[in-house]
Amino acid sequence: MKLPRIKFGRPQQMAGLLLLVFLAECLWVVSRQHLSQQDYRYAECGREMWERPSPLAGYFTTCGNLNGDGTFAYRVAGLPLTVQRLVMLGADKLRKPENRLYAQGSLNGSTWEARHELFSVKYLLHLPFIFFAIWLGGGLWWVCRRLFGNEGGFFALGLYCFCPAIVRSAVTPNNEVLAMWGLYGLVYTAMGVAHAMQGPRRKWRPRIALLTLSLGLTAAAHLLAAIIGFVMAVVWMMYLAQRRRSYVMQILVFSAIGALAILFASYAFRVAPFSYVFTGGGARFWFALDGTRRFFLNTTNAPIVVATLVALLLYVFTRRCRYFGNTAPLIMVLLLFPLLTTQTVSQPWVWALPFLFTFVGGVFADVLEMRQRKMFLALSGTILLLQAVLCLSLLPEIAR
Repeated sequence: MKLPRIKFGRPQQMAGLLLLVFLAECLWVVSRQHLSQQDYRYAECGREMWERPSPLAGYFTTCGNLNGDGTFAYRVAGLPLTVQRLVMLGADKLRKPENRLYAQGSLNGSTWEARHELFSVKYLLHLPFIFFAIWLGGGLWWVCRRLFGNEGGFFALGLYCFCPAIVRSAVTPNNEVLAMWGLYGLVYTAMGVAHAMQGPRRKWRPRIALLTLSLGLTAAAHLLAAIIGFVMAVVWMMYLAQRRRSYVMQILVFSAIGALAILFASYAFRVAPFSYVFTGGGARFWFALDGTRRFFLNTTNAPIVVATLVALLLYVFTRRCRYFGNTAPLIMVLLLFPLLTTQTVSQPWVWALPFLFTFVGGVFADVLEMRQRKMFLALSGTILLLQAVLCLSLLPEIAR
């Protein structure tokens, strides 16, 4: 199999620079944070998932059976600490028996009794979530650039990197950033599978495998996000597959079975805690505008709000802007912003943000090709500059 050539030209360098700025924002916030009780909970229960079963009979971890709360964030938080512990034990075994530090020490004892032996816990705990946020930013730029060109990709990525809600979700252990990462990837992977179905079958398999992995990891982060992603995958694939629509449900059924296997593996193949996926109510939701008001009435998001309003007006009144590439993310935004989970504490409106930036980036890319290019180029630059200033000024508050 011939691997694709990776070209790292000027556009990739500029996108990488924006993501480095985002990384610097997040690291600055983390450096001024103190470990909270929530941090310890994610680290402790995540390590228990990787290292050994819970000492509490009948429960998956000391956090309980996580009914409604995804396992993905716990495993992501606990993995670096578990790896560090194993490296310390492995290095200790290289010493002579009389010189070993942990032969009878705490690292061979209880999982969480070894916490004082670990170092850089704050960064090990937070960096994986920052990594997923950067990964999502890279995926957002790649999708927007493929659909709308360099200008649309950079505008969408700039809004993403200087959005306080994105930074806030990236610097604390939580399932929101993972659900956001998984849902965005799931939707656009489904579209990629539908496009690949127009070509030879040998190109289907890698994309179907990626679709299965996306669905499984999204379900491990948040069941509601996976259900929404699966339903919308059916819609978009049926729309795009055209003459190959008869294969869509077969692909999605096999992907769903594979995703269930991934989700079962996230519960260490234990049936009792896995059953709470179906009985815990993690996918229960209703409709409310609390998240919408929280985002659009926040003054720190004012430039993003202006860009959104301009994009909506252009979409309604400019025929050039009304096509599938802009309509699909707009529908996702309208679907996700009004959602409210009733069984778990989560923020589905955060999942809508990458789709919002995709929509805004696409519309602005379209109008930048019109006669009013200079005016909208100035508007785009002003919006990005103001949003960057507001976001950077808010970092000390996020770090509290």
